[in-house]
Amino acid sequence: MTDRPIRAYLQAVAERHRRGDATEHTYRGDLEVLLRALLPGADITNEPRRITDCGAPDYVLAQGGVPLGYIEAKDLGKPLGDLPKRDQEQFRRYLQSLDN
Repeated sequence: MTDRPIRAYLQAVAERHRRGDATEHTYRGDLEVLLRALLPGADITNEPRRITDCGAPDYVLAQGGVPLGYIEAKDLGKPLGDLPKRDQEQFRRYLQSLDN
């Protein structure tokens, strides 16, 4: 049952990417639709206010006011295994400051 929302997400992302004018932010609506399909009842906030001094991840997932997790979105094709120094620092701050 979860394969349908994932397929729809991948198709939407592929189509936006194929047009050639997309940025990291272009795909966020599609990601939110996917998250809502996979996590019914969860509170999903795109671009939340700053959480702590570490900054603000791109998404906060919560239920009943309790944070379940955080998502930092990156653009397609951006290598996650070899992050630029700025992104490495961002992830280090998140890991040190956010419990989950």
